[in-house]
Amino acid sequence: MVGKNFGNGLANAHRGAGHYHYLAGEIHYLGDHAELLVSWVSQVKCQRTIKESTRCCCEKSWRPLVSTLLPIFPLDVVLLPGVPLPLHIFEPRYKEMVTECLDQKKPFGVVRSKEEGIAEIGCTAEIMAVTKKHSDGRMDIVTEGRERFEVMQLNHERSFLRAEVLYLQDELGSAAAEKISQALKLHGEILSLAGAEPVALSEIEGSKISFHLAGSLPLDPDFKQTLLGMKSETERVEAIISYFETILPNLRRTVSVRRKSGGNGHV
Repeated sequence: MVGKNFGNGLANAHRGAGHYHYLAGEIHYLGDHAELLVSWVSQVKCQRTIKESTRCCCEKSWRPLVSTLLPIFPLDVVLLPGVPLPLHIFEPRYKEMVTECLDQKKPFGVVRSKEEGIAEIGCTAEIMAVTKKHSDGRMDIVTEGRERFEVMQLNHERSFLRAEVLYLQDELGSAAAEKISQALKLHGEILSLAGAEPVALSEIEGSKISFHLAGSLPLDPDFKQTLLGMKSETERVEAIISYFETILPNLRRTVSVRRKSGGNGHV
């Protein structure tokens, strides 16, 4: 999913869906040598973590909030709550969808597209701004992830896809402070290796630290999808710690080799 233009934050085209998304929305503060970082970070599957941590969204411990009919935008990306996602809208059906969402001040759902269809868990996207309107009706918009949902039934009555969805929320409770501290430390080391500055904890809004940590790095999309389906912040933070601990040895070795060869050490 991550292409050669990652470091520059250029678009990764997905023409069939009538849009393209900007990877810069996920990793906008990484350093100048981000491309090699992507090759290490995004290719780590962490299958053990995924298998041990994933729980079905249909378990009774999930608490559905509301069932509603939501416009759906299938994308080759996993949107997480609190994470920005700029989009260029040009296909007629999605121009219609976005225009309706703007007029009615309502979100649409972003669901990861797959060969066999779409993922079961998605995230609503709130339109934060329309940065440009083109004369032919195309739009550049900035969205941000909000609420997670489970797709219950697809609806094909309109030109764009809609779905009956159940909004989901976590179990009560938050991750232990020491686990959060450990995850932030590992996240900061990854950014440092990339030549970027970590974001201060005070700048992270809300209690979902895990989504910030996962959304600010080019992690494997399967892993991000797994995080989206986890039912507690504790599970997500522990999975992220395991993921970071898996990729860091290779990143450290890369930096060490570059320093010895006279480079600046950044990946």
